[in-house]
Amino acid sequence: MENVFIYWDNSNIFISAQEVAALREGNMARYRVRIHFKSMLRLARANRQMEKAVVAGSTPPGARALWDALRNEGVKVEELFDRGSGGKEQEVPDRQLQLQMMTDVATCPRPGVAVLLTGDGRGREEKKGFHYALEVMHSKGWRVELLSWEQTCRREMRDWARKNGVFVPLDDHYESVTCLQERNGPAMERRAEEVDLSRRSISPR
Repeated sequence: MENVFIYWDNSNIFISAQEVAALREGNMARYRVRIHFKSMLRLARANRQMEKAVVAGSTPPGARALWDALRNEGVKVEELFDRGSGGKEQEVPDRQLQLQMMTDVATCPRPGVAVLLTGDGRGREEKKGFHYALEVMHSKGWRVELLSWEQTCRREMRDWARKNGVFVPLDDHYESVTCLQERNGPAMERRAEEVDLSRRSISPR
């Protein structure tokens, strides 16, 4: 069985989830939606052997416990950056995640299955970015899967993934990979449903 390598751009996935939540559950859901990390990881892994899972993103106040929960699931939190006063990341973790992808291509003894969670496909023309890294992995014999929100994923990358591997629209699993926080307080108003892997495509051997 080929091992799965998961590369997770959490900032992109979360920001896009806010847009989807606003459309599905009303504008206030934009501020209350949360990614259910355990379910998202299960969807990405899809009951296969996980060789590595690396997540990159920012650490807004109060979110440290969420990153710790990922670590408890066996995920390596590669880069954490605090947000500046303007709410923007002081550094961009994307490059570290892309570097990890390229490093795995160069150092792994045999190709595996690259599962990328992002909608950010910028930079391909300049031979950089997630789309370019995914193409390099595919050219080296890796099977590729892209998990992203349909409406916010860069179309060129989404179409490429559908043609050369698998595209998994997170929209089809919205109720499983997100939950909704109560208006006042930390409790959940809507909990995540069980992940239905029968609806999730797997890249063919």
